[in-house]
Amino acid sequence: MTELPIASSSSCSNAPRRLPRWLKRRVPKGNVGDFTANLIDELQLETVCDHAKCPNRMECYSQKTATFMILGDVCTRSCGFCSVTRGRPEEVDADEPRRVAEAAGRLGLRHVVITSVTRDDLPDGGAEHFYRCVLAVRERTDASVEVLTPDFAGNKAAVDCVVEATPEVFNHNTETVPRLYRKVRGVKADYRRTIELLRRVKQQNATIKTKSGLMLGLGETYEEVLDVLADLRDRDVDFLTLGQYLQPDTRRYLPVERYLTPDEFEMFGRAATQMGFKRVASGPFVRSSYHAREMAEMPHA
Repeated sequence: MTELPIASSSSCSNAPRRLPRWLKRRVPKGNVGDFTANLIDELQLETVCDHAKCPNRMECYSQKTATFMILGDVCTRSCGFCSVTRGRPEEVDADEPRRVAEAAGRLGLRHVVITSVTRDDLPDGGAEHFYRCVLAVRERTDASVEVLTPDFAGNKAAVDCVVEATPEVFNHNTETVPRLYRKVRGVKADYRRTIELLRRVKQQNATIKTKSGLMLGLGETYEEVLDVLADLRDRDVDFLTLGQYLQPDTRRYLPVERYLTPDEFEMFGRAATQMGFKRVASGPFVRSSYHAREMAEMPHA
């Protein structure tokens, strides 16, 4: 593998101010995403597409797909990269699993992705609610299901509860390298807890595909990224996503330290494939659930 220089760990004052050309996209014309957006509103559901200000939102909505965000729209953690509202959440909506299943059915989804805010206020972190959502989707559709969960504050029983629902894909994002964990994910997150959660899923049910992802451009080095990928493969993680971190629209969030080029993403993708990941998506606009169905269905690398 070609050796590359270490990424810059420049200060905020030296952070890039303009998007490079490969990160500029045309906004779809017309109302191509209205059906999806209106259905989400009608069923009073939340999507991470909206709350995380995903750059792929209009593309996904126009294709009648979305990533459902359960357990409310208020997160109990304060990650430095995420634009989801943080604070005191409301009570869990017991009818939400039915509505998620209804939306999946009416959208005709073949692969349903369900994520959530972090709910440290709940004893199980919301694990039983994930379980109920997976079962509700299975009762309403023939779709495969992918969950993208928080770390459940290290609660192993909570992880096992979600595993018992047997989602086809269990996704839990690593997000960044160990050196940047506290800065990026806050004091409640723990790198070792994250990668061991992925190991536990495999230990409990080896047929479930595990998946994780990282944001790049926060000041990590190439060597640090490759070390994380090695840790994930050591936990038998199957699928990997690598994308460019983009700062939300206020200065409250972490700045971009560097924009990686498409060639650099391609390099990381090749390296990940060589390490043994079965599916790899690596590119500036890649996000955890972007083209998730295609990734879950594509032939082995």
